[in-house]
Formats: sequence, structure tokens, C-alpha cells
Amino acid sequence: LVFTDLEIQPGKYEVLVKGTLVKLTLTEFKILEFLARRPGWVFTRGQIVDTVRGDGYAITDRAVDFQIVGLRKKLGTVSKYIETVRGVGYRFSET
Repeated sequence: LVFTDLEIQPGKYEVLVKGTLVKLTLTEFKILEFLARRPGWVFTRGQIVDTVRGDGYAITDRAVDFQIVGLRKKLGTVSKYIETVRGVGYRFSET
């Protein structure tokens, strides 16, 4: 998955920002990959948890927000791709 300054390599579980490897936790990687595979789609926190951890995994909405905050910090300037949709969840935007 390649976007302007962001490259996600699912088979290697690697993320490159402007050609530099960024170390993500497995959860952060799965969230980023999940969102990036469906640009423009809005996902609730519950949908994100179900995809990353499996159905019925008990986790709070704040835990998802915490993962997103950490992910954005690590991604730096390309964190702009992860948008918050107030009252709903998150989406990946290519612009």
C-alpha cells in the first residue's frame, strides 16, 4: 500500500515514512493497515477493535483512541492520513 510519503508493507509488517522505517506495535500496524485498505470509509471504534483483536474482545473506546494517538506520534507528518470523525470513529484519507 503506497501513498505519497507513506508505504505500508503488510507481508513484512513494516511502515516507511519518506523511505524511513517506523517501528509500530502490532496493534498500531493492524489499525493503520485496516484503515488504509479502505480509504474514505469511516469505521467505529468497535469495528476497529473487532478487526484488530477479534469479535467480542472487551476493550474501551478510549483504548482505541490511545492507540491512534501513539500511531499519529510515530507517523509524524503523514499522520494527516488518519482523520477523526467526531461521534463516529476514524477514517484514512489519501489527501
